Amino acid sequence: MFDSVQDGGHDSSGVLVPVLIPWLFEWRYGGRSVSLCGSFTRWSESIPMSLAEGRDDVFQVVWNLTSGHHEYKFCVDGQWRYDENQPFAEGACGLVNTIIIAREPDMINSTSSSPTPGRSNMDVDYDIITPAVSLSHGTLQEAIPMISSVDLEVSRHRVANFLSTHTAYELLPDSGKIITLDINLPVKQAFDILHEQGLSVAPLWDFCKSQFVGVLSASDFILILKELGNHGSNLTEEQLEKHTIAAWKEGKLHLTRTMDGNGGSFPRRQLIHAGPYDCMKDVALKILQNKVATVPIIHSSRDGSFPQLLHLASLSGILKCIYRFFRHSLSSLPILQQPICSIPLGTWVPQIGESKPFAMLRPNASLSAALTLLVQAGVSSIPIVDDNGSLLDMYSRRH
Repeated sequence: MFDSVQDGGHDSSGVLVPVLIPWLFEWRYGGRSVSLCGSFTRWSESIPMSLAEGRDDVFQVVWNLTSGHHEYKFCVDGQWRYDENQPFAEGACGLVNTIIIAREPDMINSTSSSPTPGRSNMDVDYDIITPAVSLSHGTLQEAIPMISSVDLEVSRHRVANFLSTHTAYELLPDSGKIITLDINLPVKQAFDILHEQGLSVAPLWDFCKSQFVGVLSASDFILILKELGNHGSNLTEEQLEKHTIAAWKEGKLHLTRTMDGNGGSFPRRQLIHAGPYDCMKDVALKILQNKVATVPIIHSSRDGSFPQLLHLASLSGILKCIYRFFRHSLSSLPILQQPICSIPLGTWVPQIGESKPFAMLRPNASLSAALTLLVQAGVSSIPIVDDNGSLLDMYSRRH
């Protein structure tokens, strides 16, 4: 069904045959005539590039590459150029863009070793990073590989460079809508709107101040449910129907003082926001340092009047933007070749990642326990597991 050379990287005599990998090259900065030249053409052949469909500023071409290190440049209207937003280095032809394509595991000559029962007929390829962790009955079977400091630094530098040279404007979708809530709207009605629109957060607008003053999120809903559980009997149904967002925010401020053990003055928190021309690095830092889920992207006139809400930026949106940028050169970020368990991101069980305990619930846990754990653990979702620790379901802030 498949040709043996293409599938295994060998001809019938067992001789190694290089596997060609289609690679998309892009020049995103306009021009009248654009071509590509690189080490893969021995710097002697120019490959014409054509405009991407529906664009008048993006030129593309797909070229087959072998594994290994490649250098290339673009010839734009007769001038040699390199893309400073892609990985680049000093080469024999000056500054050039670079690509590193990892070796494929099926390119190892299978005739050099004898078969081993229960294993594929293949030598170990030390150029390939393979997962060194297997979970059996919930226990670790092998040591977890450590990412090298060089790979970590290369990945960090390239991502940091991307975040520093790209703006929040690039996070904006091609189309969409943003729901804004008036602070004088009843809380119950506000959450009904969020539910109907399938949203977990919405910015708040103060007509008196003519500005955005905050956000209403799933965290507010969780705290309100907890307060109703504690003091709900003291509130009539009519009071619940009329309780405004503004009144809730005042109550939340008092509640925060109580939870922090600070009965004195507590500064009112200003809205954390960013402008469309702020770099993504600053937006990400605002999210992380202020421990918020989203940051509104607001464009205002020079005097600060007539603010326009453009987008709600989040870490997931920034990660998607990073992926879109590097998706055709993932090998330029070595950290992405590591198994997930080698990077202690998120909330892991102690043996794998951080010492922070893994937040879990049993199916018979109460709603109150789930809400409390979401707040205390500072997580967006909690796995529901059985007595053996097997995953049954997930309970999240959006449930």
